[in-house]
Amino acid sequence: MSTERESTPVPWHLWVVGTLALLFTLMGAYDYVMSQTGNRAYMEAMVKPMGLNTDVAVAYFSGFPLWADAVWAIGVWGGVAGAALLLLRRALAYPMLLLSLAGLVLSNAYAVANPVPGMTDSFATYATVAIVFALMLGLALYARSMRRLGVLR
Repeated sequence: MSTERESTPVPWHLWVVGTLALLFTLMGAYDYVMSQTGNRAYMEAMVKPMGLNTDVAVAYFSGFPLWADAVWAIGVWGGVAGAALLLLRRALAYPMLLLSLAGLVLSNAYAVANPVPGMTDSFATYATVAIVFALMLGLALYARSMRRLGVLR
């Protein structure tokens, strides 16, 4: 009688979902790093199409309170870690993705309550946030499902 848990076959979609999730969350990490470091070229490319001033945007992100920076970091890096853990078939992927989702919600709540000066409410802004939320929620639920099926250990 073996004391080791029998290995559950890894479905092909885990590799597709995990790889796409890692690429997606790395894009968020790139945005975070560029925003946190005040990269002017990046900020200009992001705010100019919205008619916003680059200096105002750089000042806005550098003026985040510590708690807002912290929850943003948790959302971003939790997502990267969760996606990597999914690819590594670790059950910790699910709670890590939930933590990331919490960071996403809290950081966006701050951004909605304190928008970039000069930025007007737009469907595109809220749609983007809704899409990211839906993707991260779907990813967390996927990880939960893989954990329940024994694919993640």
